[in-house]
Amino acid sequence: MSGYHSAQVDVPVRLNTNESPFPPPDGWLDAVANIAKTVPWNRYPDRGAIELRETIARRHNVSPANIFVANGSNEVIQTILLAYGGAGRCVATFEPTYQMYSQIAGVTGADVVQGERKADLTLDPLEIERVLTRDKPSVSFLCNPNNPTGLIEPRANLDALLAHTTGIVVVDEAYAEFSEWSAMDMVSEDKPLAVTRTFSKTLSMAALRVGYVVAPKQMIADLEIAVLPYHLDSFKQAATIAALGFVSEMEQRVDAIKSERTRIFTAVSDMDCDVWPSGSNFILFRPRSSAASAVWQRMVDAGVLVRDCSTWPRLTGCLRVTVGTADENSAFLGALSAALSIN
Repeated sequence: MSGYHSAQVDVPVRLNTNESPFPPPDGWLDAVANIAKTVPWNRYPDRGAIELRETIARRHNVSPANIFVANGSNEVIQTILLAYGGAGRCVATFEPTYQMYSQIAGVTGADVVQGERKADLTLDPLEIERVLTRDKPSVSFLCNPNNPTGLIEPRANLDALLAHTTGIVVVDEAYAEFSEWSAMDMVSEDKPLAVTRTFSKTLSMAALRVGYVVAPKQMIADLEIAVLPYHLDSFKQAATIAALGFVSEMEQRVDAIKSERTRIFTAVSDMDCDVWPSGSNFILFRPRSSAASAVWQRMVDAGVLVRDCSTWPRLTGCLRVTVGTADENSAFLGALSAALSIN
């Protein structure tokens, strides 16, 4: 196996990792400074992250017993796969989708079965039925909106997963705030459904690395068996609680990102590119007449970094750009136009 890779290039405009382009509010920074002075550093953290789980639970109108928090949604996914994956079991993904589902599943020793999206990268409920009926996966992943395509999954696809699963269904909502609908209101004690979220996107907390899952209480209890003790440090717990006091301010930025997303989509559509509609904070596109790798390098030379997906299975010739600030997006559009004009 090889590890997860994303190019780290020192350029003025980095639009390759789907972070928020905006820093967190000043009020949160002041709160964090005070937290750093008051954490009892010589003591282990609250192993159950009780106060943080209570705070998140109020946000979604569920019990704290329905919440599990970890170091980014990747550790949430890892813990789910430690609990429900492993040798002798299989995990279902629908490709192309987020690479870490297959990566972590393989590390746990599970077999990975891959359903196929259509040529336009949408997912047919009949394909979901085919994979789940044939392979009976213990865990099935649905990323909504899907990364790296940006497409919003229709609710019918989740209905199909729940109708045919013999294991659990995980809906990864890393980009939920940019989407048209959420599966969060479908979580209940009688459904094998877990919904993951992250603080890395809308809430500008990528450096803090915090994610969580809302799921039935028994599933949360299973995750607590699989996770390492004291996995979430005291500073992180307190800083995240403080961040949740600024949710309204940080979510106001979503409209600005959506507006810029529309501007990018319209502009790239007018260039020599195929573009996919997006319900997230990034856009997937494919240059028609130029090699994607060459376009990527020309943009890097111009000081703009996007994600090169051109060698990924099912994404031949594709690049992905994160929506940045207005100035960053203008720099991207200028660099892309120049890159495409070179024969």
